[in-house]
Amino acid sequence: MINLLIADDEPLVQAGIKSMINWEEYGIHIVGTAANGAIAYDMIQEYKPEIVITDIKMPVMSGLELAQKCKEEKRTLPVFIILTSYEEFEFAKEALSYQVIEYLVKLELTPETLTNAVKQALGKVLELQSSAQFPQSSVDSLYLLREQFFTRLILNLFESEHQFLTQAKNLNINFQYKAFAVAYVEINNRKFKNISTAQQFHLYTSSLQIASELISKYTACHVLSLDIKHFAIVFFLGQAQATNSRETIKNALEQISFMLFNYYSVTIHASIGSTVNAPLKIASSFQDAKQVFSHTTKECPILFAEDISVQEPLKNVFNMSLFKEDIRKAYAEFDEKALYDIFTAIMELFEDKQTHYVQALDAAGNILYMSLSLLNNGEQIVSEIFKDKANGYRSLYELTSVEQIMDWLRIFRDGLCESFASHNKDYKNHIVINVKKYINEHIDEKLTLNRVAEVFNISPNYLSVLFSKCNDIGFTDYINQSKIEEAKNMMKNSNLKIYEISNILGFESAFYFSRVFKKITGMSPRDYMNQIVH
Repeated sequence: MINLLIADDEPLVQAGIKSMINWEEYGIHIVGTAANGAIAYDMIQEYKPEIVITDIKMPVMSGLELAQKCKEEKRTLPVFIILTSYEEFEFAKEALSYQVIEYLVKLELTPETLTNAVKQALGKVLELQSSAQFPQSSVDSLYLLREQFFTRLILNLFESEHQFLTQAKNLNINFQYKAFAVAYVEINNRKFKNISTAQQFHLYTSSLQIASELISKYTACHVLSLDIKHFAIVFFLGQAQATNSRETIKNALEQISFMLFNYYSVTIHASIGSTVNAPLKIASSFQDAKQVFSHTTKECPILFAEDISVQEPLKNVFNMSLFKEDIRKAYAEFDEKALYDIFTAIMELFEDKQTHYVQALDAAGNILYMSLSLLNNGEQIVSEIFKDKANGYRSLYELTSVEQIMDWLRIFRDGLCESFASHNKDYKNHIVINVKKYINEHIDEKLTLNRVAEVFNISPNYLSVLFSKCNDIGFTDYINQSKIEEAKNMMKNSNLKIYEISNILGFESAFYFSRVFKKITGMSPRDYMNQIVH
């Protein structure tokens, strides 16, 4: 819900604005009215409205001074709609730099002129909110980490339930819900092809912002950007919503459809996958949604997977599961040869199949999502590969033929291979150095190959092989040696008993600790302690 404040020293004007249009229809809540600029400023501090309608002339502090004060304080919001009289109009031009989006002459104020101004204000609010919601420069931001997490979730890229639970906990994402479902949404505008990419992106991000805000009224959700025309909505359904999930989701999507058309003349088509009862099944709901999406029509723009017979042929989805594990492994191990072979194999599937445009775009899109999600600094790496393209990697969604998509994939493949080769020059030694550092900093914990591999986002097998290649001893032996060295220090500098040292260092038992100690030092812990004493 967007908050709005009315500031005018005339009570009749306040009442007239409040009653002139149906504010709820536009998702707007009027937080209050103010009789002068000073009161309005205090209310801005307290209620943080996104939009302020203010008279340009008021006692104590004018509307222009109010807008200027907010601007000087570097507030992103609110945006201002200024009410003026004829003689003040030239004076009002001064406010152009104060986040003012429209001037309305009081004597000409009608429901139509007010509605148009409000729509402009809402568009500006959504633009400002979107720029905050979709940061591009900080690839390590919490936002991107959460987006990567949900991309992995809908594409079923987690290696284990433990990995999923660990990352969800670290990102403070709650999955304590009764059920889940995913919608695959496409936005369309008749003028979409005739506007600039920047305008398309603004339209898209604003649409996502509206979707996210409106759906939260119905149920918890996460809106995930896919490309410049598509996004996914992961619905988190509590007990009440799960009982009638279809109605809950349909109402939310219909409201989004109404608001987007009302604001931007944007229409949406949405397909909804099956409702599932566990978070790791969310990927199957997403696949359901994508598979039935081609059955949406102008007459039936919102479609549930359960409405389509599973026997019908599905023509719009590329079967990425055939390559998913190989891609994940190649990315985890920075294996440029394996990556080259996988990309080439996928591209060969589309040779001489120029009619398979939708499947080719789906394949390239899935590879792009996986790359952004699975690679450390994926956004930065992929952006660098396509830096010479006017619209970066999003240029994929401007392509109109299978041949163009294959050329895009070829650039992507060669760029990733070059990045992997560069990375591998110093990666192996670097990762082993950091693993050793991690082991020494967590020496008092129970360390396993799987746990440490998960911390560094690489496969256990690769870590084991890598560690052995870069050291004289293997991973487990290095941990044991490090723990025994720490044990020897503790024996020298404390009065702890052998079983206490064993517990502190995370050994299964004092007996196992003694075996490892003797194997490494050639004597038992007791003999070593006696040797220190004497």
